[in-house]
Amino acid sequence: METAEQIKEVVRQKYGAIAEQPPGGPAEANSCCGPTSCCGPETVANVPIDMTVGYDELKGYVAEADLGLGCGLPTQFAQIKPGNTVVDLGSGAGNDCFVARAETGEMGRVIGLDMTPAMIDHARKNTKTLGFTNVEFVYGDIEDMPLPSNLADVVVSNCVMNLVPDKQKAVAETFRILKPGGHFSISDIVLKGELPAGLQQDAKLYVGYVSGAIQKSEYLQLIQENGFTHITVQKEREIALPDKVLKNYLSAEEIAHYRQQVKGHPARGIHRADFIKLAEEIRRLREIMGIHYPSDNEDARQVTHRMLTCYFKKSHIHARS
Repeated sequence: METAEQIKEVVRQKYGAIAEQPPGGPAEANSCCGPTSCCGPETVANVPIDMTVGYDELKGYVAEADLGLGCGLPTQFAQIKPGNTVVDLGSGAGNDCFVARAETGEMGRVIGLDMTPAMIDHARKNTKTLGFTNVEFVYGDIEDMPLPSNLADVVVSNCVMNLVPDKQKAVAETFRILKPGGHFSISDIVLKGELPAGLQQDAKLYVGYVSGAIQKSEYLQLIQENGFTHITVQKEREIALPDKVLKNYLSAEEIAHYRQQVKGHPARGIHRADFIKLAEEIRRLREIMGIHYPSDNEDARQVTHRMLTCYFKKSHIHARS
């Protein structure tokens, strides 16, 4: 298994390549799915599927900042008020920051934190083009944020925590930078079922939001143990990894075990139209990050993940110095 620093470097390189894509250029040229990517020479990206559905309806949305890397709309549930200080963890090119800026207004402040220099550069260029003076982007690690304590009224994060090797540190740091009474709204990927060692030990799958995900119960417990209260799952959707991906990492016996473990679950409680739409979104996301998805008629029943959008509050009672 790669070390935490090695995993971070893989993530940094892959996201850096995405940030440096030319505007309007083909995603395959610079993304993880190019001919020299972690996918290997046999990978061919399918027709891109729009990941911005819902975003373009939000006030403050900037298309140039949307690289299609999120898995939800955390700002939709963040209850941002005019004048708030908002911090976005893993801010990328600024997509959620600019939406948050529309909510907090001229008197508020928005800070994006990212560990990929190319993403910081991209976001700062977007900010300069937009002429915003109350949005800034800071280079730093979520496990050790270069931000003062009790800074933010609201923290948001979109499909990032699953990429962090030490989630305990990341959640503790999130708690630290929030003001007492502040809150945290996050969209992320969690697991349903145990992830085999063959998937856990691959840094490339970490980048693809697979091996870094943890169980939903473990995820929420981690939040609670760090002092957050009023924990609410606002939205939840289920996805599945196809057998074609699993065969690259698991034996036939391990795949068979997974079939039994998650049998009958992928579409439970989900309208078929929503499930298909979700599958398309995830396929697009994984193509960008370096994992090829098969067509809809291939088996996609194994290894289920869930997309969550959650709300957590730092209460005055539980506030820690």
